[in-house]
Amino acid sequence: MSDEIAKLQADSPKGAPLLDFPPYRSTLLRHPTKELQLVDPEGAELLAPVFGHSDVDAVESDLTIQRGGEPIGERIRVHGRVLDGDGRPVRRQLVEIWQANAAGRYSHQGDQHPAPLDPHFTGVGRCITDDDGWYSFTSIKPGPYPWRNHHNAWRPAHIHFSLFGTDFTQRLITQMYFPGDQLLALDPIAQSITSPGALSRLIATYDHAQSEHEWLLGYRWDIVLTGSHATYLEPSDD
Repeated sequence: MSDEIAKLQADSPKGAPLLDFPPYRSTLLRHPTKELQLVDPEGAELLAPVFGHSDVDAVESDLTIQRGGEPIGERIRVHGRVLDGDGRPVRRQLVEIWQANAAGRYSHQGDQHPAPLDPHFTGVGRCITDDDGWYSFTSIKPGPYPWRNHHNAWRPAHIHFSLFGTDFTQRLITQMYFPGDQLLALDPIAQSITSPGALSRLIATYDHAQSEHEWLLGYRWDIVLTGSHATYLEPSDD
């Protein structure tokens, strides 16, 4: 790490992620440059998300069975709890995920890098947390993929998470990484999180109790919404 980057991290208040971080080139154009303004949300944004709990089917949490065939790759289960800062479960919340396939490609027209698409894998799923705040997804471990931030730039394997509260203004987005990924130390997005403790809270742990014999590997990743041990959540676009 260069001395310049180390100084930027040291100057960041309380180890907060750097919004203007030169190694992550997009921040130069996307970070806020003016004072924040308090605005009243429109009436439509104060309504609950347009879904009922009965609209989210249990099969939507299994990304390996969504297209009528077996996806290619290493099967995984990612589970954990959504908690508040006092360790209480956050119940009946919508959790969404999206991710690349095992080759590191998204099922999206915007992703055109030369890795194969998987016809049996959409890369999207959702579930509702239970009364103890638990969520669980069965999926395929995503592959790393190139991005155009700098020469030979590769994103570490990760899964995007979105959590909804009771209305549209309460959407939180973050990313979960996998343990032992050597690309994390080279990734400007991850390295813009200046606190080692905050970054570690974005990395899942291997959970052998959730692994299934000759079938899948288990990972646990808890999401803490507030407090000193909160999971880092991406800034709102507002």
